[in-house]
Amino acid sequence: MSNGASKRTPHRTPLWAEIARALRDEIAEGRYGPGDKLPTEAQMAERFGVNRHTVRHGVASLVEAGVLRSRRGSGVFVSTAPTDYPIGARVRFTENLRRAGRMPGREILGQEVRAASAGEAEVLDVAEGARVLASHSLSFADRQPVALAESIYPLDRLPGLQEALAEGKGVTHALRAAGVADYTRASTRITAVAATAVQALHLHLAEGAPVLKTTSLNVDPEGVPIEFGRTWWAGDRITLTLED
Repeated sequence: MSNGASKRTPHRTPLWAEIARALRDEIAEGRYGPGDKLPTEAQMAERFGVNRHTVRHGVASLVEAGVLRSRRGSGVFVSTAPTDYPIGARVRFTENLRRAGRMPGREILGQEVRAASAGEAEVLDVAEGARVLASHSLSFADRQPVALAESIYPLDRLPGLQEALAEGKGVTHALRAAGVADYTRASTRITAVAATAVQALHLHLAEGAPVLKTTSLNVDPEGVPIEFGRTWWAGDRITLTLED
């Protein structure tokens, strides 16, 4: 080879990969812990001396790897381990999360009194067109949204339920106020579905992201149906487990 031959250009790691490596190291060292929010793209671009597109590429690689989680309108967070949520005969959202070491929370998004559909009437064992209360709620674990729910209650069986639910003290409290001292889960069906735009907005997911849907029926001690529910769970934050 002649002395005038060109030298090979040394291999260089892409800047986005260097940013991803630096963030991984800082997470491993504990600078950012599970659930912590990362600085904004603009702040990281200034820190690393690159443009925001390069930062976005590096962060996206960590999101794809499951190290980070992006929430629409909120930012980028270090991923946390999913919470085990047991599905059994006695299902209590607040109790289950506290047992898992998480802080529960619930927000009532809306309520409406309407006529039961044919399917709802059959499941709840009421006449088609009977009055039901449809309650929509968003549940949280450590202030992170984990479940979007729609619960259908037969109003003629549960006097005062609407007002009791509005107090925000939970379903168990509201049912007790309506005369149901205890209740159990009679059946649960679990399916995987894609998040709609509205579900994604509430759960801070990307539209089309996988969510777990549970369809369930709760009954009173005499076996009378008192709640028909559909719940959509953020699959990256909740692991549904079966128990007796």
